[in-house]
Amino acid sequence: MAKGDFPVLVGVGQSLSQWDGTAGPASAPSPLSLMVEASKKALIDTGAPDVTGAIDMIAVVRIFEDSVRGAPHPHGHNTNLPGTLARDIGASPAHLIYETVGGQSPQALVNEMAAKIFDGEIECALISGSEANRASKGARRHGVDIDWTDGSEAGYEDRGTGPMMLSREEIKHGIIAPAYFYALFENAFAARKGQSRSQRRKAMAELFQPFTTVAANNPYSQFPVEHSVDFLSTPSRENYEYADPFLKWFIAQDAVNQGAAAIVMSSSKADELGIAEDKRVYLHGAGEGSDDFISVRPRLDGSFAMEAAISRALGQAGKTAADMAHFDLYSCFPCAVFSSAQALGIDWQTDPRSLTLTGGLPFFGGPGNNYSLHGIAEMAVKLRTDTGKFGLVLANGGWMTKEAVGVYSTAKPASFTPVAQYARPAEEIELCSEDCVGKLETFTVTHGKEGPSKGIIFARLPDGRRALANASPAALAVLREDANPAGRTVKITVEGETGTFDFA
Repeated sequence: MAKGDFPVLVGVGQSLSQWDGTAGPASAPSPLSLMVEASKKALIDTGAPDVTGAIDMIAVVRIFEDSVRGAPHPHGHNTNLPGTLARDIGASPAHLIYETVGGQSPQALVNEMAAKIFDGEIECALISGSEANRASKGARRHGVDIDWTDGSEAGYEDRGTGPMMLSREEIKHGIIAPAYFYALFENAFAARKGQSRSQRRKAMAELFQPFTTVAANNPYSQFPVEHSVDFLSTPSRENYEYADPFLKWFIAQDAVNQGAAAIVMSSSKADELGIAEDKRVYLHGAGEGSDDFISVRPRLDGSFAMEAAISRALGQAGKTAADMAHFDLYSCFPCAVFSSAQALGIDWQTDPRSLTLTGGLPFFGGPGNNYSLHGIAEMAVKLRTDTGKFGLVLANGGWMTKEAVGVYSTAKPASFTPVAQYARPAEEIELCSEDCVGKLETFTVTHGKEGPSKGIIFARLPDGRRALANASPAALAVLREDANPAGRTVKITVEGETGTFDFA
């Protein structure tokens, strides 16, 4: 294996199943079967006959059931997804990886595999991932017995679940679900814009409506339905409130059966295998960034990690956002798109370029950590038909906690530079843990089956510290008003590890 060889993306594949438990178990997908199908499609997509034998690395994106310590495996445990994937596609790689948690994983793995190829460590890598939550939920709902139990004796590197992405203070105040974290971001954006809840929902709906059009025309979409701005912005039985300001269809939908795969290899191996030039898509730039717990970030109406990763990737490629013909920006919630568009300097209301190639996580589908592998697959297909143009994929993990970006084109770059280590923030906010008075910075109200259940706020004190608190019943009623309460004075009383606030 030669050092300094150009890495190139040569094959992509996707899989989809609508199985939801209403049919017999024989046709039920599993995470493994969806990966196998997508990987075989990626192998065929290369146009070469002998690619399977060239694979010396398989990296698998971590599935939901293995992403939370102690989580149950209701249909049995596949204890070696990389090994069983290799077995089922007939590959014998020397290296197997089971990646850590986070939606940044697909692009981060492309960045990593490209660097390994350039350094001469490997020649050909298969990256794959999937989720079969739709099948799992449907089987349990309808009493259908499906079995995902499997394993392999092949040795592999298990990168584990990684460090906690939420702090004790956040957990104590009920910030435990992704939608709650992102709702705090969303209302921070709304506060900066001076928007009420209804105004913010209108803006989010206007951002996402074109995404639904893309999803409706994508054959790999789990939810291929076009929605109107009115439907998206209006609470209803089909679009219920979850965490202010979010309604159901502002949120990534994880009830999917989707798989994706990509094959990255050295240019010399592609030459040896006879892979045509029109199949080759090059990684021109890569960037990665990470951030602290949300409660200690100086800014909540933007993302340091996104800004750093995007800047590094574009800088490495020698391009600007204006040079990108295509984007697939991670879209688990509207604020993730608002944040990345802001980092790119894009006016989403006037820019004619689509911000998604798939249709986005609420409409195309949100297959856990693996969504952006679908974005990469769509980008490769798009660039092959738009020769010489450039596209950017942004993959997001946690609550804008871990970011990975790739800039792609069919044009061969003059040089290749491996991705740099994650950019990390240099400052954080000190938290206040005693009784205090401050200004409401951002908030959310979580909802259960009985309606609004918990109000959560961040407040900033005159000395710059931040305090977390839950709403009293009277304060919760104010948070439910349409007017944005940001900037109002709050009085926080702390008992034990939890603060409770009232408006002053």
